[in-house]
Amino acid sequence: MKKVLSLIAVAAMAVMVSCGPSAEEKAKIEADAKRIADSITAAASAAIEAAVAPEAPADSTAPAAPAEAPAH
Repeated sequence: MKKVLSLIAVAAMAVMVSCGPSAEEKAKIEADAKRIADSITAAASAAIEAAVAPEAPADSTAPAAPAEAPAH
């Protein structure tokens, strides 16, 4: 009886392992991964552009502030 149950258990495990995602499920997983990667890339690019972009002066008609003299 133990051999029969062991054989059934092994066969059940083999069936479970062989049942993987279908081609449609694989395509959906790949599409989701591409969408997420594109979103991350866009967010990272926007953050880099914001960090690198120089800030515009508050008032371009105002005279430039003089450089501070070093304290002695």
